[in-house]
Amino acid sequence: MNRTVLLKVVLFTLITAVGAISADQRTSSRSTARIIREARHELVMLPYYGVFDNLAYKVEGYTVTLMGQVTRPTLKSDAENVVKKIEGVEHVDNQIELLPLSPNDDRIRRAVYRAIYGYPALQKYALGVQQPIRIIVKNGNVTLEGVVDNEGDKNIANIRANGVSGVFSVKNNLQVVKP
Repeated sequence: MNRTVLLKVVLFTLITAVGAISADQRTSSRSTARIIREARHELVMLPYYGVFDNLAYKVEGYTVTLMGQVTRPTLKSDAENVVKKIEGVEHVDNQIELLPLSPNDDRIRRAVYRAIYGYPALQKYALGVQQPIRIIVKNGNVTLEGVVDNEGDKNIANIRANGVSGVFSVKNNLQVVKP
């Protein structure tokens, strides 16, 4: 009889412990999902975040790692500051790259912007506050980041950027959104 009672107590304790662990994991995953949602919202709402900047982030537990490239030093610090204020964030690792100041890169940015967003087949991407095709220029090298609707638009954006005078290379990191 004592053995049976002891076995029941041990079994009940194990079941309770497993239930507590899975409840903690559910709470942690909900918390992480909330941090991801809030981080995206806060970064997109930054006042000087534009088409020539690319911000990305990764959430691991209660640590947020910021990545990407920006043209203004204030945008880098603003991104870190808004993410730090999110409830549940304990640490922010700011790995955002500050792009060098260059009149030539500024000229290339404007020219690539006109070449892509001024092209009739790609003008639909110019609508809205946040354009989905990000144009990153560093020392004459262009990187296209963001999303497009189809492979054809991705290829057109690449061709248009390559046709701009002064561009040394184009790296096309555009992602095609699956319908």
